[in-house]
Amino acid sequence: METMTEETVVVQKTKELCQAILEQPNMRSIRQRIDTFMGDEKSKDQYDNLMAKGQELQQKQQAAIQLSGDEISGFEKDREALLNNPVARGFLDAQEELHDVQETVQKYIHKTLELGRMPTDEDLNGGGCCSGCGCHH
Repeated sequence: METMTEETVVVQKTKELCQAILEQPNMRSIRQRIDTFMGDEKSKDQYDNLMAKGQELQQKQQAAIQLSGDEISGFEKDREALLNNPVARGFLDAQEELHDVQETVQKYIHKTLELGRMPTDEDLNGGGCCSGCGCHH
């Protein structure tokens, strides 16, 4: 029964972590930028079209098909237009900020499980000789 208690504590602490993340001052701004983008059909279409065009060009490259200058310049033009769209730019920035939060949380959890203790700043910033070596340098 001890395992169930431990799992319950882990779930409880995970929920507390999630709440702490939601209470971060920048999270409201991130959520607003995502919601604004999701409500803007023109920006969503612009984003979707660029992603589709990028995927198409990537598939051609993987198939060793030479990309034309027009294809490349067309993609770059569409990319610049997307980056100059404030709603789309806000969405892209918000995605990056969320990714950074997720990456930080995952890094802490991974290192804690790997080391069997709370990681130090040195542990998190590449303080060991290799990942998972167990030397704890």
